Amino acid sequence: MRQGGTLIGRTAPRARISLDGEAMGEAAASGLFVIGLDRDSPAQVRVTVADTDGRSTSRMLAVAPGGFDIQRINGLPPQQVRPQGEALLARIVAEAERKTKGWASRAPTEDFSGGFSPPLAKYRVSGRFGGQRILNGEPMPPHYGADLAAPDGTPILAPAPGRVCFAETGLHYEGGLTMIDHGQGLVTAYLHQSKVGVRQGQTVARGQVIGAVGHEGRATGPHLCWRMKWRDRRLDPMLLLGVRAPA
Repeated sequence: MRQGGTLIGRTAPRARISLDGEAMGEAAASGLFVIGLDRDSPAQVRVTVADTDGRSTSRMLAVAPGGFDIQRINGLPPQQVRPQGEALLARIVAEAERKTKGWASRAPTEDFSGGFSPPLAKYRVSGRFGGQRILNGEPMPPHYGADLAAPDGTPILAPAPGRVCFAETGLHYEGGLTMIDHGQGLVTAYLHQSKVGVRQGQTVARGQVIGAVGHEGRATGPHLCWRMKWRDRRLDPMLLLGVRAPA
């Protein structure tokens, strides 16, 4: 339980889940539910479940610091750091609106329950989740993904089953971008692809090829930026590798 972490639990079927008093949907018919701890999560959070009979239980959880580093990246085109021009800015706004709809996907599934595998067969971690970004010497917001370096064209594999909720190429910052909804608001994203191999609305299986590594958009070399959100909370996808739902 640390900043950027994800918790998978089991409770009464269809129990309502709350985090710090905010309603977060309900558990599946099996009782499975998922909770994300934001990159900037406070040191303590309260999880509450209320079953269909009106009984509720709360638990206070201690959240460890994420231990985020500082990442300096130089040599980026100025338009990728501080974009200028009315047409480009309008394009970026339109792309952001479409991406927001992808992140807002809420499939009523529990595809997260079997855990997650790496999206690349071989890779080198070139950038950790959550680090403070300094681009061309200018401080920027934190990096909300895990950068996995691999050669151009390396197949990207779905790390868990899910439904594709976004699939586009040619985005200003991301290049080729795919998002997969794994259920209950847990969505993963795959940035900088040279090729997107799936379409929106398609169901994918674990290990299925969904695209190829590239260096499109804001990137200095070929890599996959792997991101994850749970209901707008930014998570470290690497922390879910090998994690499975409780029996």
